[in-house]
Amino acid sequence: PGCPVCVTPGEVMDAALELTERREITLCAYGDMLRVPGTRRGDDLAHRRARGASVELVYSPMDALEMAAQNPGREFVFLGVGFETTAPGTATAALEARRRGIKNFSVFSMLKRVEPALRALIGSEGFAVDAFICPGHVAVITGAEEFAFLPREYGLPAAVAGFEPEDILLAIYHLLDMLAQGEPRLVNDYPRAVSAKGNALALETMHRALRPRRDIWRGLGEIEGSGLGLAEELAEFDAERRFDIRIRPAEASSPCRCGDVITGRIRPRDCPMFERVCTPDDPLGPCMVSSEGACAAEYKYAE
Repeated sequence: PGCPVCVTPGEVMDAALELTERREITLCAYGDMLRVPGTRRGDDLAHRRARGASVELVYSPMDALEMAAQNPGREFVFLGVGFETTAPGTATAALEARRRGIKNFSVFSMLKRVEPALRALIGSEGFAVDAFICPGHVAVITGAEEFAFLPREYGLPAAVAGFEPEDILLAIYHLLDMLAQGEPRLVNDYPRAVSAKGNALALETMHRALRPRRDIWRGLGEIEGSGLGLAEELAEFDAERRFDIRIRPAEASSPCRCGDVITGRIRPRDCPMFERVCTPDDPLGPCMVSSEGACAAEYKYAE
């Protein structure tokens, strides 16, 4: 339900933005995260950076770790965003920081788990989804069997798909066939990359460094076990503990309806802000910020 950027709520971004006010900290983030707004429109990491805040764009958590190693006089905080796809990389960086004794590196984990979110979505009011195309990049790590609960527990057809047009079409074909036959099951339509059990090394690394925890999702609220935080033995590399980060409830509601888009309650075009106020050049919400967001995709491809 949504890309990692899209499901990161404004109040969590507010906490990240507050870190930029501390002179000793350099915040390291993936490119898409620089334009994700907090609860106040126009306040994002890109604007903070333009005003002189120490914010660095990185392509992997190891980039942030190397920056910390080369600049021992500063604190480097990596914004760990993503699903199970990117979680092993963040876990590896934290474990490597401990191994090398790099004390000025920490992780502000915004990592999410897909399964608890799908369960919350299925149990939400107004849920009206007949079948699921399951994310192939997540299944590469977790294994296709991660999604077996969909037909087994909920009677919903599920197909793990890749990202090429023919991958999506094949998944849709199998889902329609299952619906027509009334025989829900799990199909792996991405066997060239996805196995039943997933990437054992990546899963073992995640198990060593990360623990499930309650977390907040845009559009879905708080979901038990849906986040991933650093394990207790890596607490010294946990930015939330090191800098006493607090997630404060959002005070003002935004006209952005990204949450409704993510949960399938509306299409992007049904949001009154779409194209009028919210565009890729001046996004109001995260679904328009990320190239993976539903609003950005509809803006680019709908016509």
